[in-house]
Amino acid sequence: MTAQRITVGGDRPYDVLIGPGVQAQLGLVLDGTARAAVVHSRALAAAAGAAVETLQQAGIAAEAVVVPDGEAAKTAEVAAGAWEEFGRLGLTRSDAVVGIGGGAVTDLAGFLAATWTRGIRVVQVPTSLLAMVDAAVGGKTGINTAAGKNLVGAFHPPAAVLADTDALADLPEAEFRSGLAEVVKCGFIADGRILELLAADPTGRADTAELIARAVQVKADAVADDLYDTGRREFLNYGHTLGHAIERVEDFGWRHGEAVAVGLVFAAELACQAGRLSRADADRHRELVAALGLPTTYRGDWAQLQSVMRVDKKARGASLRFVVLDGLGAPAILTDPDQAWLDAAWAAVNGDRA
Repeated sequence: MTAQRITVGGDRPYDVLIGPGVQAQLGLVLDGTARAAVVHSRALAAAAGAAVETLQQAGIAAEAVVVPDGEAAKTAEVAAGAWEEFGRLGLTRSDAVVGIGGGAVTDLAGFLAATWTRGIRVVQVPTSLLAMVDAAVGGKTGINTAAGKNLVGAFHPPAAVLADTDALADLPEAEFRSGLAEVVKCGFIADGRILELLAADPTGRADTAELIARAVQVKADAVADDLYDTGRREFLNYGHTLGHAIERVEDFGWRHGEAVAVGLVFAAELACQAGRLSRADADRHRELVAALGLPTTYRGDWAQLQSVMRVDKKARGASLRFVVLDGLGAPAILTDPDQAWLDAAWAAVNGDRA
């Protein structure tokens, strides 16, 4: 199968390669680089070892830097430890970071690259569906703090993204489904063909490469116009305001895609309450998300969730802001929605409801 190439435009354009075996192109992508730090979780030691070998064969002095699994990697303490490793390796501005892993590791690797000597190149090698269609693409990097998710970070576009679909063969089914939340989000905000493909095969396995390519293209189009998240790119946050609050309240015990899935249903219900989205389209959200095997309800403390949402990075001052739809493929921003609309949307996803 031939790899697909999607170019993310803007001031610093780069390519996303999607297909089996594309990790082998690491040496070509970083040709001329003297040193590279390969950041990975312990669970991906084999993939990282293969990457180090590929780079060394290309004449690049590469070493692995091990970080914790999942969101535990995205802390100031882990970042500080990795910076110490970079210093030991002697990384300079002409060198590079390679991030191998899921969304948490690619977020961290990008942040490390953005901050080391005020910015060196990073190549992302996402190993989960979620990272391939979302975290590794777009140049958003970050770590978490007690105040919230991704509140410390930088915009730092990668030099390239190598989405090697061979990595998905061993991905646990629950993790694959989690990634489908970001895929279906792209369908709701921009690409109706994604919704058709997922309705025909809710497992997402029959058309995985096409789904990845379409989701990446949706993100690429938004990022090219709006790297710094002040306009069109905000629409990629559809479902994320409540989703991020759930993750925070659950101390990241929920998978990102699971939390976003509930957030998508909530946002659709909110738009319906506001008279902006039809009942049929709101119901389609719930039905399709459920068909993907993702949650559509959450049992939690509504007052606590609202408090957390107000410190979300998408908030502006005291204003609570949500991405909503004025119809499928027509995203918009809803600022300070009526409390009655919010309460009704929460009632529609509240796991305690009758």
